[in-house]
Amino acid sequence: MSHPGRTPWYYAGVLPIWLDCDPGHDDAIAIFLAAQRSELVGISVVSGNAPLTLTQRNGLVACQVADVRAPLHVGAAKPLVRAAEHAEYIHGKSGLDGPELPALTRGAAELPAVTAILQAAEARDDLWLVAVGPLTNVALALLLEPGLAQRLAGISVMGGAYGPGNVTAAAEFNIWADPEAAQLVFESGANIVLAGLDLTHQFMMERKRIAQIRALGTRTATFTADLLEHFVAAYAASYGAPLGPLHDPCSVLAVTDPHLFESERRHVVVECEGTVTRGMTVVDRRTGKRTAAPNATVLTKLDDAGAFQVLMDALGASR
Repeated sequence: MSHPGRTPWYYAGVLPIWLDCDPGHDDAIAIFLAAQRSELVGISVVSGNAPLTLTQRNGLVACQVADVRAPLHVGAAKPLVRAAEHAEYIHGKSGLDGPELPALTRGAAELPAVTAILQAAEARDDLWLVAVGPLTNVALALLLEPGLAQRLAGISVMGGAYGPGNVTAAAEFNIWADPEAAQLVFESGANIVLAGLDLTHQFMMERKRIAQIRALGTRTATFTADLLEHFVAAYAASYGAPLGPLHDPCSVLAVTDPHLFESERRHVVVECEGTVTRGMTVVDRRTGKRTAAPNATVLTKLDDAGAFQVLMDALGASR
């Protein structure tokens, strides 16, 4: 299946997804979306938007709210070689500020995240790994089993930017949090689809959209609206405009609803050493003989109205 002018990085039909995340507001919404739009095989959590103890709890809360039955596995508590840093300024002290969080009635699976990812990929040859947090778990899986890169149908990554960053002037948070892991993933030879800030900032949530989500009336939609109220306010406080970009759901949609996107094949590397450019994704946008060989499909345009309708459908179909 292909579309004129678009790179056919995907397959037709309902696809199996493994979601690696660091919940986080937009991660929770990515869980809700993946549960409705794919066969959600499993979820793994990593330190990122919040410490691992909180991303684990928040992932379980999201699954509980939407009655998601996929098992949740616990991954890395810190980056490969650096100390963990978090994004409390956006996600709050809990990592999921805004809604009232229910008492947990679920627990994480016993199998560690990396082992679970490898086993899931071994069991089938059509699995997509959607990675929307720091890439530590993914890198560790590739280090243990380099053949994972070819076994997976693809890795859909939320991270990076070829314009300004968000955590620094040069870097996007997920890549900045563990640049060594990100560079390992880009060097792996996997079929990588990249949703950077240039793409995710085309999918903005504002007050009118939050009201439309709340009006759906489902428990998951109400929880999402409460998440977004905090998310948009935090973005306004940090960046000046009451608009919240739904980063992580874009990487789910890239697999489940690829007709919503346009893309370009590009070479992407990560700056790991720079003092002011740590975590910068350098996207080779040149043309001609000196252009580096592409290693990723970089998403460039999103059908914003179409993506929002898919999100509304998913939230309306949830509990």
